[in-house]
Amino acid sequence: MIKRNNIMKIAIDSPAAAGAGTVAKALAKHYKLLKVDTGKAYRLIAFYKLQEPKKFNFKFIKNKIKNLKIGDLNKKALLSDKVGTEASIIAKNKNIRKLVHSFQVNCAYNPPKKYKGSILDGRDITYNIVPDADFKFFITANVKTRALRRYKELKETNNKLTYKEVLKSIKNRDKNDYNRKISPLKKTKDSMLINTTKLSKRACFLKIKKIIDRKINI
Repeated sequence: MIKRNNIMKIAIDSPAAAGAGTVAKALAKHYKLLKVDTGKAYRLIAFYKLQEPKKFNFKFIKNKIKNLKIGDLNKKALLSDKVGTEASIIAKNKNIRKLVHSFQVNCAYNPPKKYKGSILDGRDITYNIVPDADFKFFITANVKTRALRRYKELKETNNKLTYKEVLKSIKNRDKNDYNRKISPLKKTKDSMLINTTKLSKRACFLKIKKIIDRKINI
């Protein structure tokens, strides 16, 4: 694997709807980094499974991952609660994780030259995908706050959805993410904890930016 030298690498782990994706997007824009929501890769696979169940097998997945482009991860359909639940199950599959792992690592260490580095957020980024990241963060928030955020997000496209349904789904996602045997969600000792329960999007961005700027002496 080709690795670019002298690039900034930021790794973020977080449970669902903690705000990691939002702040990662803001940081990517500010520091000119390639932003990759690694969980979206599993969501994309889950989306394909739900859309084409008869074609869904390992060969089918391998081909999809081989031709995967960052832009493919921006489909709005990937945000649905149903896709998220299926993605959490798929992420337990050892063989699928190996395929996605290669894609994630390549994005982290060899981003296109127009970027000054990479920022990845997911569940096992700080210790499995980019263990030597320049900056590591574990972003979280209490489960009710996270469920409310996701509910407001999904309510725009699904008027029948209830907060209780989303809360139940988030709790199930947490159970799967924290307890799976392969690459479970966890905070590493060298990751800085950022609790966004009472933080606005802007406040979260500024808090992390301050930490980064202090180290790179801006």
